[in-house]
Amino acid sequence: MIDNKNIFLKKKILIYGLGKSGLSTYKFLNKKAKVYLFDDNLKKKFRHQPKQWIINIKEISKIKLDIIIISPGIDILNCKLSKFLKKNESKIYTDLDIFYSFYKNKSITITGTNGKSTTAKILHDILSDQNYDCRLIGNIGNPVLSEKKIIKKTVFVIEASSYQLDYSQLFTSKYSVILNISPDHIERHRNLKNYINAKFKLLNSQSRESIAFVKKNDLLINKKLNSKKYNPKIIRVDLKKTNKKIKQLKNKYFLSAGNQENLSFVLKISETLNLNSKKLIKTLNRFKGLKYRQQIIYENKNLIIINDSKSTSFASSENLLKNLKNVYWILGGIPKKGDQLNLSKKHCKNFKTFIFGNNHKEFKKNIKNKLTIKHFKYLKEILNEIFFDLKDKKLKKNIIFFSPAGASFDSFKNFEDRGKYFNQLIKKFINAKQQLFI
Repeated sequence: MIDNKNIFLKKKILIYGLGKSGLSTYKFLNKKAKVYLFDDNLKKKFRHQPKQWIINIKEISKIKLDIIIISPGIDILNCKLSKFLKKNESKIYTDLDIFYSFYKNKSITITGTNGKSTTAKILHDILSDQNYDCRLIGNIGNPVLSEKKIIKKTVFVIEASSYQLDYSQLFTSKYSVILNISPDHIERHRNLKNYINAKFKLLNSQSRESIAFVKKNDLLINKKLNSKKYNPKIIRVDLKKTNKKIKQLKNKYFLSAGNQENLSFVLKISETLNLNSKKLIKTLNRFKGLKYRQQIIYENKNLIIINDSKSTSFASSENLLKNLKNVYWILGGIPKKGDQLNLSKKHCKNFKTFIFGNNHKEFKKNIKNKLTIKHFKYLKEILNEIFFDLKDKKLKKNIIFFSPAGASFDSFKNFEDRGKYFNQLIKKFINAKQQLFI
């Protein structure tokens, strides 16, 4: 399956950034090219220090490099090799480019501001249940270059972030998906235009034989589509049209607006691929969702607790909030630049809102007086307040909705670490206050 006619073989290549993506790229290229390694963390530890490891920035400029592979986490405008990268921008590629150069398999690449991981996982499960050799890679699952035993019929479902797409030069996908676009990662892309352009690299790279699925009633997507003519066939997914298959589902997971949006894309892609409808419904009814993404972690007649730690913007929280009542909404972390709460003040009467952490002033500013807010430094203090308040509310169905609408890096490694910590707190509170739930 390997195509030996590509630009990466027998070249001098610098891999910059040695997280999961960078290390998988190193392992893949190590015997195919002359590889050099660099990371902003010069003290990065390996079990066995590779000979190609460069610890001096001055060494890099002495090497006549053909190609530079940067990991998604590298911002070329804000890193230790910034000046060097600007001078050599035409040499910059990504692991997606390497992947495409070596493997010309059919792929379905999913991007968007919200719902990428869930949509990719649902689609992977559906294709696997329909006897496809399907691999889930990219921002979810394995890095794109970690997969083994790839055959001609292997199909890839790729979750691609704006970071991954931004610097890619060669990558293209048979099917591309843009679920939605709202302001996000502006601190990295510098402005909304650059962020949108990164997402639309998927469509820019496609041929006339390709297909692109986009949300029909998305203002930013429509504006971009109207600005130029694109090669692929464009299928606009209309979320307002109720698909008959949705009515056949018994899975409560798909009751929220956000998950129905994800499902609408999955159904349209399945229709295009002529998948078996009965098997499709069975797979969807079994789907349990991903951890920390609108995940119900506790439920009884009086209380539902939802862990949505993956939420890093108001838009992702709003998808479920707009359908909820009697909500204790917990948010906090690092708010996104330019983010705004778009729910009406009237709708927000259903919420009691709590902010944890040190950025409460920024959150309050972005919310613009739509909500009555209490601020606490720690999550544990918020839960103390909520569970005390719940003592008098046994007759109503109440919801604790942990959906931070901000990045996790102020106090946690990532959203998974934050979600795990919240689950641990809830377990302690439930065990200590069982009388509330009898």
